[in-house]
Amino acid sequence: MTTRVAVNGAAGRMGRTVIETAAERDDVEVVVGFHASDAGEIGGVPVVGAEDVPEALDEYDPDVVVDFSLPDAALGIVDACVEADVGLVVGTTGFDDDGFDALEAASDEIPVLKATNFSRGIQVLLRTITEAVGALDGYDLELMETHHNDKVDAPSGTANTILETVQDERDVEPVYGREGHAPREEDEIGVFARRAGDIRGEHELVLAGNDEVVSLSHRAEDRAVFAAGALDAAAWLAEQGDGWHEFDEVIDAD
Repeated sequence: MTTRVAVNGAAGRMGRTVIETAAERDDVEVVVGFHASDAGEIGGVPVVGAEDVPEALDEYDPDVVVDFSLPDAALGIVDACVEADVGLVVGTTGFDDDGFDALEAASDEIPVLKATNFSRGIQVLLRTITEAVGALDGYDLELMETHHNDKVDAPSGTANTILETVQDERDVEPVYGREGHAPREEDEIGVFARRAGDIRGEHELVLAGNDEVVSLSHRAEDRAVFAAGALDAAAWLAEQGDGWHEFDEVIDAD
């Protein structure tokens, strides 16, 4: 069965990549896109303005909306998705607590899958980090991430997820960059964000101690990695009931 997908943020970098990636697959079809303003057509897909989302959901009848936009734009379509009973895959990062609560509230009515990263490799990295941090108690921890120069939230959502994964294993406090006289405290983790060029996404966790260094890292070579994962999530979510879901559920279902 082909999953019918709508893309929110269709004219952005990731939105365009989702449309391009879906065109190469048989299990998903992008039937409509949404953006802040009417973009006409992208890759043969009609793209309507944000004010026309409710009507477009009714006309094009998607099973799932894949969102790669901005927090306000993502939250702007939640009510329409609930009203139309359409599932929501959210790849947007940078939500504040109220925004996150709004997404969780929507999951009482429709299936919602929220992920900071749709790379399968990142899911493996997170599982490896859990094991490494638990086994190397007392090692110093440093977290670095690098993204393109247009990314507005820092640290990245994926870096925050890595930080949360570390904190599930060890009681450490993040220190965001260092300047001047800043001796390292025992229970801290340095967190650093870099923005440059068109870098897709790089994340590295360093564990250092006992005269050795362990470096756990991931680098995305193409945005299509994230688009493919989001489309995998959409196809999976279309078969799920109401509720809050995580991307590792999609990985485990394979």
